[in-house]
Amino acid sequence: MSDPPVRVLRRSFLAGLGLAAGGFALGAFEGDAFADDRKIPQVDIKPSDPATAAKTAAKGAGLRPNVFVHIGADDVVTIVCARSEMGQGVRSSLPVLVADEMGADLVRVKVAQGDGDKAYGDQNTDGSHSVRGMFEDLRRVGAAARIMLVAAAAKRWKVAVASCTAHDGAVFHDATQRTLRFGELADEAGAQPTPKKEDIKLRPLSELKHLGTELPLLDGPDIVAGRAVFGADVKLQGMLTAVVARPPVVGGKVLRHDPAKALAVNGVKRVIVLPEAKRPFAFKPVGGVAVVADNTWAAMRGRAALDITWEPGDNATYDSRAYREGLLTAVKSPGKTARSLGDVDAALAGAKTRVEAVYYAPHLAHASMEPPVAIARVDGNGCEVWTSTQNPQAAKTEVAKALGLDESQVTIHVTLLGGGFGRKSKPDYVVEAALVSKEMGAPVRLQWTREDDIQHDYYHSVSAQRLVAGLDDAGKVVAWRHRIAFPTISSTFTDAKEPSENELQQGVLDTPLAVPNVRAEGCEAIAHTRIGWLRSVANVYHAFAIQSFVDELAHARGVDPLAMQREILGPARIWKPADLGVPKLPNYGQSLDEHPVDTARHHRVLDRVTELSKWSDRNTAGRSLGLAVHRSFLSYVAVVISVVKGKGEKIAVDEAWIVADAGTIVNLERVRSQLEGAVLFGLSHALYGEISMKDGATEQSNFRDYRLMRIAEAPRKVHVEVVKSEGPPGGIGEPGVPPVAPALANALFALTGQRVRDLPIVRSLSV
Repeated sequence: MSDPPVRVLRRSFLAGLGLAAGGFALGAFEGDAFADDRKIPQVDIKPSDPATAAKTAAKGAGLRPNVFVHIGADDVVTIVCARSEMGQGVRSSLPVLVADEMGADLVRVKVAQGDGDKAYGDQNTDGSHSVRGMFEDLRRVGAAARIMLVAAAAKRWKVAVASCTAHDGAVFHDATQRTLRFGELADEAGAQPTPKKEDIKLRPLSELKHLGTELPLLDGPDIVAGRAVFGADVKLQGMLTAVVARPPVVGGKVLRHDPAKALAVNGVKRVIVLPEAKRPFAFKPVGGVAVVADNTWAAMRGRAALDITWEPGDNATYDSRAYREGLLTAVKSPGKTARSLGDVDAALAGAKTRVEAVYYAPHLAHASMEPPVAIARVDGNGCEVWTSTQNPQAAKTEVAKALGLDESQVTIHVTLLGGGFGRKSKPDYVVEAALVSKEMGAPVRLQWTREDDIQHDYYHSVSAQRLVAGLDDAGKVVAWRHRIAFPTISSTFTDAKEPSENELQQGVLDTPLAVPNVRAEGCEAIAHTRIGWLRSVANVYHAFAIQSFVDELAHARGVDPLAMQREILGPARIWKPADLGVPKLPNYGQSLDEHPVDTARHHRVLDRVTELSKWSDRNTAGRSLGLAVHRSFLSYVAVVISVVKGKGEKIAVDEAWIVADAGTIVNLERVRSQLEGAVLFGLSHALYGEISMKDGATEQSNFRDYRLMRIAEAPRKVHVEVVKSEGPPGGIGEPGVPPVAPALANALFALTGQRVRDLPIVRSLSV
């Protein structure tokens, strides 16, 4: 018997709202809590034509000033969240920004999840740019609605617009003490002309009443109660389930298989050979054989019976151990100069002392709680997909290409995500679902297992880095040379062999160094697997090397690591590209003038985190502390980790402190949650994270051999503080991760005297 269908009436819902694109889930702010992302494109508000708006209003359709907002005569304000919710609280944050600028009463606000649609602008929930990239645009979205509501009220009352105000879900005329709810004005406001962008005046930040407060998690009650809809929760009438046997080596293909053995398994319906993968792999599936069945268990048993022989292809020689040696050799020789100040060679030659260290970090897997999954229904009208994706527009594009459809024939509904970390920005699994559904002529849930997830990921890049510093007679650092080799993310899309400027900007080009002679060089490395972005991307291994090296310099000098940090950063100042020794700086997709590198903010978080952790007592009471600081995604984060020796001399992480300056904060509760999670994420990868390759195939398969930190190993307390800042919004989902590994490595050195330069830590220490 088929599972009963869930009627997801997106289109009829939208027809009633008059929105240009739809929402998969609708959530409401309830209770007494509110009784009182590269060059980021500007969001096009998509104003309605006045004539059309007038006709719509005549039909009682309410106010729709743009694709993000609808206000009905029932006084319900529906706000579309066009970014994906994966635990970071974006559905609880971005709509509140719109509502506050509008003056809505949050008790009457409902949030609709946006489908994949270019009308929303950039929807890719990646790069920590949901808030920082849309802060002003979404305020304009809300302000447009406010202006139209106020204009409608002023017209009805025959008073000046300037004499009216909007707040608490109503428009007020204080002089006559008259009030009209938004719902009462919705139809008339819908007949008002949509204001042009240049005519929209935003409120002072002080009037955004919920800005920087602890907002409740909109989806929390449904998640706790098991009502929340994640990708695998969607059920359609007649839906089948498929799993795929993929080539163990990227670029491999099926040489032979036995479909009869799979079809002999009870419940298996069909065996389908998928198209072979060819370079560049980009977001395309890697190929293999799909087994379609009545249920997941039957599909998995059928896949196990396939008896496949693979032709491994060009990457079959990939071996992590040999590749590591190749990277370490590469950084011994000069690479392509990406950053240059002064004369590094002369300064190193004349230095009294040289300090040198080499650091290595392996591939990492994303390993999000929910493995990739997509439900596709392909029929004569096109393709409709339900999936947990960070990048619905990319999914729409890739599905259309794979099926030979126009993008207008593809609909992508976004469910909640059980984690993402960058993996679910790549829609290869969505394309798989669409291909199999087309072949079956029926809805198909394409399910990845944990083994699929670990063994066929877009891995975080393996890297080697060599740092050399020259010290003068007084012990001052006068020269700094940094060489880096890693297979670039660009290799997934092109034949690139060198680190990209964007990757080097993540901690190498943009790290302020009060050193007169600086050079950074990128060395060649050929990719033999799919490389992708993982939470904080290249910042992770760059911060590990640089912040560990600063600690090594402190030890070589015999000074406090905090004093060394301050000396390397120099006095508080604003750093422009010329000061950093680079011709230009991408700066995470936003203007360097708006978000300059500001060492005062580095010092601020350093001072606070060392105060909280009692840094002056860093080697007392049986504990040792390690320190690191890093700027990424326009935010500044400092971390202190405490380690102790337990039973049998086994080392344990005892406590952690993290302090962040992320500029203007929207949702303080989610910021704290993200920073706490970043500490655990960073510790887990630093301690255990490693994907290794042999004969081109991934050696790990599940959590038994791709270890994550367990509850008993977590710090007994993670202290989180967000410093007050007047700066523009910075990122928050990713910046907490980079300083964690070096802070831990530096703490371990303070405790044991053993320097960790090779990750994961478990390889060299008993933890």
